[in-house]
Amino acid sequence: MIIIRLIDFLRSHLRSLVIFCASALLLLVVGDWLLVDKTDAHTAPEKLFGFWALFGFLSCVAIIFLSKWFGHLGIMKPEEYYDHE
Repeated sequence: MIIIRLIDFLRSHLRSLVIFCASALLLLVVGDWLLVDKTDAHTAPEKLFGFWALFGFLSCVAIIFLSKWFGHLGIMKPEEYYDHE
């Protein structure tokens, strides 16, 4: 029941949650730009500030879309699949 109340709370404060998450991402990118020493980077993209944040985000998006595509190939079944006679 606690998780349901948490989900309801987050849904009712969705705008604040989005602003908080965007601010946290912005702080991480700025922190990467200001605080991380990039002299020992192995490749050129690693020297760009925010590279790993962008890489992680794009990787998550790719995983989501590939999972949905893979699921629609045949893993997902209709809701009435087991009730069908």
